Amino acid sequence: MARFDEIKDLVLSLEGDFEKFYEKGNQAAGTRVRKGMQDLKTLAQNIRAEVQDQKNAKES
Repeated sequence: MARFDEIKDLVLSLEGDFEKFYEKGNQAAGTRVRKGMQDLKTLAQNIRAEVQDQKNAKES
């Protein structure tokens, strides 16, 4: 569940930048959103690999 908390924390940390970009047109906030979304993608890929490894270990 710690990994899930990491995802939640990352998404919540981006909330302000999402608002600044979409509601106020702040371009720098858009850059931070893009970086945060890339970090989220990387985190999700790592979690997927962990889940697959644990699943395969139990099947062996």
